[in-house]
Amino acid sequence: MTLPIHPVATHHLPAFITAPGQTDVLLVVAIVTLLGAVLGVGLIFLRLHTLPERMAHKAHKLQFEIVAVLGLLALFTHIHLFWVAGLLLALIEIPDFWNPLRRMAGSLEKMAGQAPGQGADEAEAPPEPAPVQAEAKREEIKRDQDGAPAHA
Repeated sequence: MTLPIHPVATHHLPAFITAPGQTDVLLVVAIVTLLGAVLGVGLIFLRLHTLPERMAHKAHKLQFEIVAVLGLLALFTHIHLFWVAGLLLALIEIPDFWNPLRRMAGSLEKMAGQAPGQGADEAEAPPEPAPVQAEAKREEIKRDQDGAPAHA
């Protein structure tokens, strides 16, 4: 059953005006378009925002972590200078100073006849006192406790 058009309304209504009780197609299209635009712009923004991190992913671990922290600071504080600093840091290749030093240390250990990495273990452990020095130290402590002069 078709309802009659109100007598005051024009006889030719635009297509986007719906009859009562029917689905408003224009509203549905507008909602879908708006949701798609918001999601699309959000994805583009986040993709652009993570650009420095994706660029620094190939770099050293420390450089990548610094770029990631700068990206998070830029995201949460809205200070764009952090993002620019992260981008510049991601573009710069930081020279590797540690590998040549490790190689030199390994060569020196090999020349000294030590196993690789053994020199680092010895450097961390405190040297044990010689038995003569330990005995002299005990005698000095005993004399101090007895009240006797140290140099008699």
